[in-house]
Amino acid sequence: MPIIRVEMFTGRSEDQKRAIVRDLTDAFVQAAGGSPDSVHVVITDVDKGNWGAGGQLCSDKYPE
Repeated sequence: MPIIRVEMFTGRSEDQKRAIVRDLTDAFVQAAGGSPDSVHVVITDVDKGNWGAGGQLCSDKYPE
């Protein structure tokens, strides 16, 4: 059972998440074979204040 984990900033809609799950599943099956039903995608929404890059919080680095 392959598991694809996606960590991204919060703010995507349910429709966007559906598209991510569908497209990642399709790409995995195309590249590696197998059944789409065996592919699991786990999405973790992370607040920018809980993610750091380049020594800075992303909430500081990428304010909205």
